[in-house]
Amino acid sequence: MKAIVGTIIVLVCFFGGYLPHGSAAILFQPLEMVIIFGCAFGAYVIANPGWVIKAGLTQALGLVKKPAISKALYVDLLGLLFRLFNQARREGLMSLEAHIDDPHSSDIFNRFPSLLNNQHAVDFICDYLRLIITGVSNPYQLEDLMVMELEVNHHEEMMPAEAVNRVAEALPGFGIIAAVLGIIITMSYLDAGPLEIAHHMSVALVGTFLGILASYAFVGPIANDMRGRAEQVSAFFLTIKTCLMANVNGYAPTIAVEFGRKSIPAHYRPSFHELEDYLRTQK
Repeated sequence: MKAIVGTIIVLVCFFGGYLPHGSAAILFQPLEMVIIFGCAFGAYVIANPGWVIKAGLTQALGLVKKPAISKALYVDLLGLLFRLFNQARREGLMSLEAHIDDPHSSDIFNRFPSLLNNQHAVDFICDYLRLIITGVSNPYQLEDLMVMELEVNHHEEMMPAEAVNRVAEALPGFGIIAAVLGIIITMSYLDAGPLEIAHHMSVALVGTFLGILASYAFVGPIANDMRGRAEQVSAFFLTIKTCLMANVNGYAPTIAVEFGRKSIPAHYRPSFHELEDYLRTQK
């Protein structure tokens, strides 16, 4: 929704300032658009592996939806980890084996459907609980492994956004290419009248305009939004790591999830009393 509102603001301000003194028809130049956006997309395909191409397009189109990370999801995460830690504390670590081997059949995981739908997060939680159950008890080695995986995941999460951002940086250049081609075409009309030459010059300049507008008003902001969502995902996994490490270090379930709460970004973080009241319903 935010992306739609921003696009409307850009278009209203642009046309509101231009149309009183200019013609909209001159701005519609399909061949210029083919040159600029076709070359930009071709460069995007050349520069990136297949999964990045697909992820970049999917994430860019997905900006019209709400972000996957929310305060409610964080609260569900803390609730899930609290119940898992409580289960292990009361009945032993081995009691978690059935839950992590098939989380979709687990009564604990099924209490949190929003989190269960996040397969990446579920896999991360289950993989590290499995390591803990099988005897990896050295907290330093476990934390190093988590940090390494989170760094790899963060790099991969950022790649689609960086790819789209490079397209944004290239669009003004492709706009200039389209403009130069327009000037070349204009040179063949030097024996025509001034009005016809002026028309061809206007068409050529539209290329530069379209490249700059698309870069700074649309594609660049899209890349920044994608980058922000990738950072949100990384912060979410950092909270999982914080809770797991607090549990490995011997803290009680309530304290372990409090460690996690403190690692949550401020605009998503539940208050101490909000979390306390919520955890009472999970005991």
